[in-house]
Amino acid sequence: MKRAEKKKIITKYAQHEKDTGSPEVQVAILTERIQEVQDHLAVHSKDNHSRRGLLMMVGKRRKLLNYMRLNSKDSYEAIIDKLKLRK
Repeated sequence: MKRAEKKKIITKYAQHEKDTGSPEVQVAILTERIQEVQDHLAVHSKDNHSRRGLLMMVGKRRKLLNYMRLNSKDSYEAIIDKLKLRK
């Protein structure tokens, strides 16, 4: 992911002007990275090192979503709808 792409994601999902680390932003960035690794694995199916990284990113996103579900249900529902994720 290039810096400009990451910045665009941050501005789209930020809660306020200087927000770069809220759970919503982190989930959006992880979702983009997960998609990139999935595309990579579609071509390079035997790349087990990248597969492990993918599983770690999915686990981290799941933990962030669980945190959001427990602490702010509205933002959890909003981010699930925006990113078209399964619950």
